[in-house]
Amino acid sequence: MTEMHADGEPADLTGPEQRMWQAYRTGSVCDLSARAADHDDPHNEEVWGPQRSVRAAVVALLLLHGPPPEPGRVASLKLRGVRITGRLDLSGGIVQPYVELQSCRFDSEIQLSETRFGTLRMINCAIPRLDASRLHTEGDLHLPRCRVARGIRLTDAQIGTDLLISQAVVQRDNKGRAFAADGMSVAQDFQGELLETYGEVSLRGAKIGVSMNLRGARLRNPYGRRALNAPQLTVERTLYLTSIALDYVLGDSGSSTPPYGLGQTPTRGQRARRFECQGGLRLDDGRFGDAVDFYGARFTLTDEQEVSLRRIQTPELRFVGERPEQGRVVLSGAKVVKLVDTSTSWPGQGGVAIEGFVYENLAPRGHFPLARRLAWVAAATPEYSPEPYERLAAVLRASGEDADAREVLLAKQRRRRATLPPAVKAWGYLQDWTVVYGYRPGRAALWMAVLWAAGALLFSRHEPPPIKEDEHPTWNAALYALDLLLPVIDLGQDGQWKVEGYWQWGSATLVLLGWILATTVAAGASRLLRRG
Repeated sequence: MTEMHADGEPADLTGPEQRMWQAYRTGSVCDLSARAADHDDPHNEEVWGPQRSVRAAVVALLLLHGPPPEPGRVASLKLRGVRITGRLDLSGGIVQPYVELQSCRFDSEIQLSETRFGTLRMINCAIPRLDASRLHTEGDLHLPRCRVARGIRLTDAQIGTDLLISQAVVQRDNKGRAFAADGMSVAQDFQGELLETYGEVSLRGAKIGVSMNLRGARLRNPYGRRALNAPQLTVERTLYLTSIALDYVLGDSGSSTPPYGLGQTPTRGQRARRFECQGGLRLDDGRFGDAVDFYGARFTLTDEQEVSLRRIQTPELRFVGERPEQGRVVLSGAKVVKLVDTSTSWPGQGGVAIEGFVYENLAPRGHFPLARRLAWVAAATPEYSPEPYERLAAVLRASGEDADAREVLLAKQRRRRATLPPAVKAWGYLQDWTVVYGYRPGRAALWMAVLWAAGALLFSRHEPPPIKEDEHPTWNAALYALDLLLPVIDLGQDGQWKVEGYWQWGSATLVLLGWILATTVAAGASRLLRRG
């Protein structure tokens, strides 16, 4: 392209390139497709010949130094069914025209590092690799239904409105990453419905201005530790890692603004595709303005992998997916206002970690009995820790479930008892058997009544002589037994009579049992007074 016509058009343009050049000046579509579905699929093995090919250098010339539009028209590059040969390199350039490529095929990678665009849309394109680190767009970046053989790189990119990669299929690069977007900023929505990746999706420190939607996505990384690695991710609204309802129309590929991103989380009975994550998921230290939603999510983990939600902050966590068969779910240090979950969504013993997990409300979906909730806490604390029990009790109490809160605190005492020395453990068993650690005060009253009746019956058969003949109350077996049982209150009977022999042993037994009962009741009452 060394010789130019007077109007700036290169003298060596091929026929397809001349069509593209003229279409650019009028803002119309340069359509080189064969108009047959079997021949226009850019992802099949069919060879597209010279009649459908344009050089990447000519495309770059149009985008960076293109001719002026025809009067009354707006210049833009719109290609359909075109093969771009050579390496398209726009690094550091400023692309002002609108760009839309539909069902196109690239022979080599696309290099867009530090390039500035208005809007860039590549729909259903076959791309060997896309390197767009520090890309800056004023409008959208669309890559729906594209297939990328060696990864997408958007490190530190700034997307002015929406990023859309719905239904794309992305393979890994030579570093094991399918989608590398650390530090990326998206001003509005990140739409990745039905996305498929084979390698790590890295979004460390990324910022999404509205919502991030990966409904129905399949993130697979059998080659490394994590399928989604997004610590310090910020999403101003909701992160959707959910199933997607499949009974809506995506629109045809010829639409210039395809309606991707309109799918919804399915309701019961709707046909749906799950969000699947094969490999670890990491959202540590993330901030989410509305919610993190795992409705219908499926995790396939090894024993060493985790769904790591350490120290995340969000008003609502919806953990209502499938139970991971292996690996762990870690919520240590997370802060959530409302926890929405099901009894079947959590792993078993040793598969959950909730140390320091703060939540204020529980909103279970479906039947979630207290026994299952206590099993959840036990599974999360292989070694005894009081904090998860106290947190659960506080949440239940705040919602008016005082009886359930007492059951949780009782379970805490029983769990703690197993860690104590034998003597202290025996005392704990006695407290449990007698007054249930004071959490069931009715049992204390029952024991008091039984012991009082037994003592009154015992001493009704014997009237001991008074210690002082001229100064003593009238003998009353019931009052005497009650005076022995109550270690603090003096009813004027104890200490007034000469009790000897086995009657003395009976008196001592009542005194001892009274002290044990009073001590356990006092301990329980103290816990109840401190519960707020």
